[in-house]
Formats: sequence, C-alpha cells, structure tokens
Amino acid sequence: MAEYNVSSVLFEMDISGGKYNFNSAIISAINESETELATIDETISSIEKMRPDCDKTDYILSACSGALCGIIDIFLVGKPGESPIGKLTDKWFSNRTMDFAKLCGWRGQGDLSSAIRFLEKRFKVPYDQHGAGDIAKGLLDLTPSNHHFKSLAHNPTLAGLFFSILDQFSNTSHFVSEGQLITIDNASGGFELKGNNIPAKLVCGFVNWFGHLVSDVSGSSGSKGRGSGIPSPMWSWVNDIIALKRKLNIPASEFDKNINDLAVKIFKEGFDIRFQTAQAIPVFVNEITVRFIYAVRRMIKYFSDTRGTERSFISLWKKCEPFSNPTVKRMLTVAHGTFCLVDTGDAVVRGFAAGAGSFNACEFFLRLNIAGIGRFTISLYGEAKRGIAVRKQENENVFLMRKKLIIQDYIIGLKELYALYDDRELLRFIDDLEKSNIYKQAFAKSAELAAKRNVPTDMILKSKNDIDDFVGGAR
Repeated sequence: MAEYNVSSVLFEMDISGGKYNFNSAIISAINESETELATIDETISSIEKMRPDCDKTDYILSACSGALCGIIDIFLVGKPGESPIGKLTDKWFSNRTMDFAKLCGWRGQGDLSSAIRFLEKRFKVPYDQHGAGDIAKGLLDLTPSNHHFKSLAHNPTLAGLFFSILDQFSNTSHFVSEGQLITIDNASGGFELKGNNIPAKLVCGFVNWFGHLVSDVSGSSGSKGRGSGIPSPMWSWVNDIIALKRKLNIPASEFDKNINDLAVKIFKEGFDIRFQTAQAIPVFVNEITVRFIYAVRRMIKYFSDTRGTERSFISLWKKCEPFSNPTVKRMLTVAHGTFCLVDTGDAVVRGFAAGAGSFNACEFFLRLNIAGIGRFTISLYGEAKRGIAVRKQENENVFLMRKKLIIQDYIIGLKELYALYDDRELLRFIDDLEKSNIYKQAFAKSAELAAKRNVPTDMILKSKNDIDDFVGGAR
C-alpha cells in the first residue's frame, strides 16, 4: 500500500485595527497546492508511457518480420556443414585470423594453415593437448575434434580466462569429461609464463589466452577441411557449471553429464562460435527490420500530423526513436517470438525425421537457433518487468486520484477564503489616501473654514488623529 505525507496549512488571522491580516498568505498556499496537483497529474499520466501503443498493423508487420527471418534461418542457416551463411562466417573468421597473424608479424599470404601455425607458436600455452598420441587420448577420450570443447581454457568466457591464467601459472591443464573435472599436472615440460612480476605475468597470460583463441577459432593448423573452432559461448556454460560444482565439492548430477555429452556431440558436428555467429545473423536482421518499421511508420505519421512551422529534429526524434519506448519493445517481442516459433517448429520436425521414428536430440539442437531463443528470453523478461511496473503504478494511481480530489477541494476552499477575507487592495487605497497631499490639503482647508466660521479652536478637527479622538469620545 502506498504511503503519502499529509501536510496542513494553518492561517493565523489578525482583525485588530479594523483590518484583516494573515501571517501566511493564502495565495502562497494556493500556488503550492496547484504545483503539487500538477505533479500528481504528471505521475498519473506517466503510466501511459509504460504501456505499448501498438496498433494492428504494428503486430502484423512484426509477425511477418519474425516469420521471414525464421524462413531465412531454416534455409540459409540450417545446421553446420549445410549452411550457406555458415560458409560466409567461416570465411570471415579465416580472414580475421590471417589479419591478426599479420599484425603479430606473420609474412605469409593467403595460407590459413600457415597463419594458424604461426599463432600457435607465438601464443604457446600448456593446455593444448589434442589427444593425438598423447596421454590425454586414453585418459579423457580426447581427440582433435573435441579437445577445444573439453579444455576449459579454450572457452571464450570469464571461466575460460580464469582457467587459462591458472594453467599458465601452474603449468597444468583442466578438462571436463563425462561430468568430471580432470587436472593434468606438468602439462608441458618446456612451458614458462613470461613476466618478471605478478602483474606482468597476468598481462602475458591474458595475451596468450586471447592470441591462442584466435589461432583456434578457425580450427587447428593440422585440421583437414573446416576444422573444429572454439566453443560457442551459449554452450560453454555446460562445462563452466560442472567445473564450478567440482571446485565446491558438489558432485555433478546425471542431468549435467547428459547435457555435457550432448554439447560434445553438437560441437563435434561443427556447432562452434563460427556457426553461432551465423545463427545470430537472422536474429540481428529481425531486430533491425522491426526497429526500422517502427521508425518509418512514426516518421510518416509525424510529417502528416505536424505542420511545417512546428517541425524540428528533436520533436521528430522523440516521436520516431526506435529504442527506449515500450511500443517498439512489444513489437520486438512479437517478432522474436514468431521467429522462435518458426525455427523451433522446423527443428522439431527435423529431429523426428532424423530419428527415424524416435526423437534425435542432437539434430534438434543443431538446428535450434540458440541466439534467437536468448533474444526472445530477454524480450520476455522486459515484458514481465514492465508489466509489474505498470501494475504497481496502477495501485499507486488509486491513492493519487484520492489525493488529487482532496487537493482540488482544498484549493477551492482557499480561493473562497481568499475572495472573502483578502482586503489588501482596500487597505492599500486607504494607505495611499493617508499619504497623499490631497488628503492633507483637505484637512487644512477644513480647519481654515471652521476658523472663519468662529468655531472654537479646541473644537476644530485639524488632522486624522483629531477625528479618531472625536469619534472615540476623547472630546
């Protein structure tokens, strides 16, 4: 229940001397009450800014945008190895890897394997076991196609950075396999982290971690074909949770193990950060399209409803900006919801089709657009948060409406009191008359006339004080 401070105004009235005087001016109380009333009106009307103002056309266009981008995702993104957009993102990452190698001193030209080999030597780390002929193959079932996922330090997350620094300081390797956190001591005999002190070693450790991630983002130097990149941030949390539980001496649940096995299978099929980027493209297109639709429709309405003399860039931006208002956020919720409906429907159908009578979870998650699910979740969270805020404001508005009625009655009473008792204008007239020369000359002429009429001197009223004394009975 909302609480409000109740204030009262006490007017002290003085009627002495035949005058009405207020120690507190009524007009000041009226002004304060009207200011408070304006604040209440503004607070009550603010709830309208929290509600979306979408019409039928907004909803239809948003749903069409989501459906169109969902179709793009189905046919142009698909799953790893069959994705036209995925081939473009693979090429983009390959070019960025070679650009980074050139910045670090590589002198090759167009040879990705050479650039990766150069970066691997330049940013050498102790946790790069790949399971080809080393101890990790039998111990961890580690292979060149899964070692980037199982190695915690290869995760492009804060947890990955933490384990990379830890492994470089202690010359160890940390892996997650079958729900267990496994540590290999003395992982690389010839490794030594550079730096003369702790801060310098931390900087070198971060540079090594980042540089090594870039060397692995397009696969290893010995990869044949596409190669295994680094894990998607959307799936890296699987390993992070297991590692955190083991550090806290909490055993991994069967669910954790099953999710971890599923994530490894998906990664081996090519679902890495490159494919995650490909999935984000139709989601981004959906976002931009809806915001563009909102801005264009409001801009057309602005120019049709606003006269030329009243137009300005500031007012246009307030009407059309597609970022901070609840209307465009509702449109985005509809668009991303439609996108996820189309994409998830396709993934379910493909999952059953690939399972030959049963449901193939790996096929389902390979085609499920995780970026779209994440963006839709953010929209739903925003809708829930705004709904709670609107509900809270509606409850407060009930009390504000009551307070508004009380203040309105209070102002009416003050104005009536002001009209009845405020005699400042009359008193100002009398005061001006007292101080004017005409008033003084009238008394002088009256006294002179009385003397000529032989009125006794003690009976002549020569000033206002003589009149007050006479009326009061002093003479």
